[in-house]
Amino acid sequence: MPSVEIVTIGTEILLGQLIDTNSSHIARTLADGGIDVFAKHSVGDNTARLAAMLEGALERADGAITTGGLGPTVDDLTKDAVAAAVGTTLALHEPSITSIEERLAAFGRSGPLTENNRRQAILPVGGVVMTNAHGTAPGFIALRADGKFVACMPGVPSEMRAMLADSLMPWLHERFGVRDAIFTRTLHTIGIPESEVDRRIESLFRELVNPKIAVLAHTAQVDVKIMAKAADRAAADALIAPVEADLRNRIGAGIYGVDDETLAHAIVDRIATLGATLGCAESITGGAIADAIVRVPGASRCFFGGIVAYDNTVKEALLDVPHATLVAHGAVSEEVAAAMARGACERLGATFGLATTGIAGPTGATADKPVGLVYIALAERGGPVDVRRVTLPGSRDEVRRRALMFALNLIWRRLEGDQKSVSHVSMA
Repeated sequence: MPSVEIVTIGTEILLGQLIDTNSSHIARTLADGGIDVFAKHSVGDNTARLAAMLEGALERADGAITTGGLGPTVDDLTKDAVAAAVGTTLALHEPSITSIEERLAAFGRSGPLTENNRRQAILPVGGVVMTNAHGTAPGFIALRADGKFVACMPGVPSEMRAMLADSLMPWLHERFGVRDAIFTRTLHTIGIPESEVDRRIESLFRELVNPKIAVLAHTAQVDVKIMAKAADRAAADALIAPVEADLRNRIGAGIYGVDDETLAHAIVDRIATLGATLGCAESITGGAIADAIVRVPGASRCFFGGIVAYDNTVKEALLDVPHATLVAHGAVSEEVAAAMARGACERLGATFGLATTGIAGPTGATADKPVGLVYIALAERGGPVDVRRVTLPGSRDEVRRRALMFALNLIWRRLEGDQKSVSHVSMA
């Protein structure tokens, strides 16, 4: 399997002023295309340091792939460093001049090219030029005498992604004769700690060669990824199917979907299948539950609506939370959460009412009610109310996000018919 190292270029990345999303996209695309990624690096706008980094990468791997530093400004130094690393020179590439003129005309700019725009067409001699369909800076692949390469793409994500798909990946496949690709299927679980998922499937890590599996923990959920190397999707599916069946048997309850399916999507589908409906009463989550649900196409089949009851007067007026309950127990309490969930059922006419109340912080805590204390309640019309108390770590936003996931997990477990695992939701 051919190997590469990824280098993102720009001082703003090193200073934390720009979040690098390019390297993760490139890594995923390469992995899916059967190209091995040895390492990822970031380098500032310094010709000597970048050249040294590229020289080292070419000693370790078959090639390097870079993004950034191809623009018209004086700190765009990638081409000089690449030429030094592969031992070539730079020269004006006339077809790129024409492409830049056409692109600028499409942007509504006329007249002769400025000197800095012309600099974008000065490229390593003997390389392969990659057309930029979304910007002015051409990409290129510079070749060293021993056949190793440095492929350079713009740092603008939309420009990079199109160039990677349309030019670089086809070149890599032809260059290295790559026939097999990596195909994946991801099982999403909720309510099972990462350590427990690992315990249930750990023997497969040692047994499997192709496909392989990996465990990835997220906020309140754990994914199990199955990765198969095959010539096409059909062949990969044949490899993946028995492993998926084995994983489902080992993991048991808690798998809510695969690949792009979200937990909210699974909830909507299950409620609609049951012919039931859902309403929400939210305080700490501030409408996040309703937002997650209505992002699902067709949520109107079963979602009646939500009430954001942040102030106590709203809890009383719109959810029928008794004033005496608020006085006796406070807004952040088991009793108020239960009343809110019942109010969602009754006021919205829904089968299920899901409610949240808590202290997101950084203020509002008391001696017996710390920051992060959250109550989530699930009522079923005509039935009992299930209330869970959790204390969630993190910043205000993290507490609210985790409360959302815990609430979705609570109703999913009810729909799945498994109550025991709700209190063990991972908060990674």
